[in-house]
Amino acid sequence: MNIEDLAAAVHDDAVGGAGLPAQGEPGLPGGSSTGGQPVLAVVGRPNVGKSTLVNRILGRRAAIIEDVPGVTRDRVAYDAVWNGRRFTVVDTGGWEPDARGLAGRVAEQARAAIDTADGVLFVIDATVGATDADEAVARVLHRSGRPVVLAANKVDDARAEADAAALWSLGLGEPYPVSALHGRGSGDLLDAVLAVLPEAPREQFTEEDGPRRVALIGRPNVGKSSLLNKLVGSERSLVDDVAGTTRDPVDELVTVGGETWMFIDTAGLRRRVKEASGAEYYSSLRTAAALEAAEVAIVLLDADEPVTEQDQRIISMVTEAGRALVLAFNKWDLLDTERRLDLEQEIVRDLGRVAWAPRVNISARTGRATDRLAPALRTSLESWGTRIPTGRLNSWLGEIVGATPPPSRSGKIPRVLFATQAGVRPPRFVVFTTGFLEPAYRRFLERKLREDFGFAGTPIEISIRVRERPDRHR
Repeated sequence: MNIEDLAAAVHDDAVGGAGLPAQGEPGLPGGSSTGGQPVLAVVGRPNVGKSTLVNRILGRRAAIIEDVPGVTRDRVAYDAVWNGRRFTVVDTGGWEPDARGLAGRVAEQARAAIDTADGVLFVIDATVGATDADEAVARVLHRSGRPVVLAANKVDDARAEADAAALWSLGLGEPYPVSALHGRGSGDLLDAVLAVLPEAPREQFTEEDGPRRVALIGRPNVGKSSLLNKLVGSERSLVDDVAGTTRDPVDELVTVGGETWMFIDTAGLRRRVKEASGAEYYSSLRTAAALEAAEVAIVLLDADEPVTEQDQRIISMVTEAGRALVLAFNKWDLLDTERRLDLEQEIVRDLGRVAWAPRVNISARTGRATDRLAPALRTSLESWGTRIPTGRLNSWLGEIVGATPPPSRSGKIPRVLFATQAGVRPPRFVVFTTGFLEPAYRRFLERKLREDFGFAGTPIEISIRVRERPDRHR
């Protein structure tokens, strides 16, 4: 499945979600709110419907939902709009105050979301009522000093509103009955949310230049989240030995090489999207959308393991999307001399088609050589936006074709008339000829382009336009 198919699937997925009409305003996949917007943290126990409610607020199916607890793990930010006011919604994992291990770190992410929020939306399953865990969370919210809106979820009809009224006992004010699944009461809830949030700027649709967007992509457990955490200097993205810990794209502003970048940590891709199911399927779609929103991708590979077919498939996904590329071989500190020699042979054999991509050998655990990522990113992005003047391009093309003409086809040698660069990001060239050019000759032209003009770190697209000769007998 190529990037266009994946993007279409994301679009279909979004259209399929029932939402508030024309209210959700998409930001970058997985988050990225603009500055100056108030932040609303959505917290609650596992499986009370937080992500479903987030999707209802956004008006699109952005957060991954599944009928099992613990699908959301990291805190993930989305841009939202209600009644002309913009704000940022932060979805969090299920909060169990006494949890340990991975669940405990999920709870820590929820606490961190509260600490950085302007208001809190506390979601409770009204059909279950306030549990001991809910009461423990309520005590934490009392001490936080943040304004709290209490959402009594799963109130699908008027008969269930009595269950919502019982939540007054938590001392957090009026419980707002809502059905995240069906949308019942969502408007009143959002009005209450805006009442506790500080004033937000009215809708503005002018785009401002922001940091360059970098997607971290790779197989599960290659160290994407560890790298983001090392660059940020804190546990922004959950890390665990269990593969597939990250499910939603997690983005963060990071300063590397004296420049601020927007890094997007994505879910590990373990198989083809069409072969995935459940949360893994939707994670794969979000990863594809994050790549489409990015300008450059860092593909992380495990240097301690052989290059796999899935590694090559992920690299193809980046090049087919037309994004700039940097290859980062992680866990370099674990390699002995023999493994380094084997890896060099694997790179030549399996990754020769992207020999143009800058390569950085790093260790996300120790931080080794992570400062070299910035120069590699700049090189790839500069090449991604390079344009060759038409005169210089055709002078170069004449020399190349004169020295090495295209092979004949059906006894005739096609003439190369001229070429033009149709676009950048990535560089796209159109070559006009009198006949078909063999794929091998197109690869030859690409290789010569790279030798003479650089283009390190970016894919190049070369298309052929055959000009038909006029029929002289007509």
